[in-house]
Amino acid sequence: MRLRRASIAALGAFTLLLAVPSSASAAIGEFSYTYTGLDGRPHVRVLLDPDSRECITLPEVADPNASEPAHSPRNRTASTATVFTEPDCEGDFFALRPLTGRGSERMKLRSVVFS
Repeated sequence: MRLRRASIAALGAFTLLLAVPSSASAAIGEFSYTYTGLDGRPHVRVLLDPDSRECITLPEVADPNASEPAHSPRNRTASTATVFTEPDCEGDFFALRPLTGRGSERMKLRSVVFS
């Protein structure tokens, strides 16, 4: 009887483990950047647990004709963040290491991908 209960408990735990989403689909942590708002003042935006291996065009600076690029990225995720100067992960790029990677005001970006 005890063996049966232990088997059922183990099977239930395994089933729950399979049902929980994997952290491999997200870069755990936060990524922040600064952009100039319509009011002309700097604003900081944070991406919390962003998707991995998916290009993220930063919405505030997506249109190169209408806005200045974002700057001063801070990568506090557990993944490498590659920032791009153009939307859709195009243009020049630079990799920011996990947890401590950062760039100055001179580092311009419009999109990012985490790997």
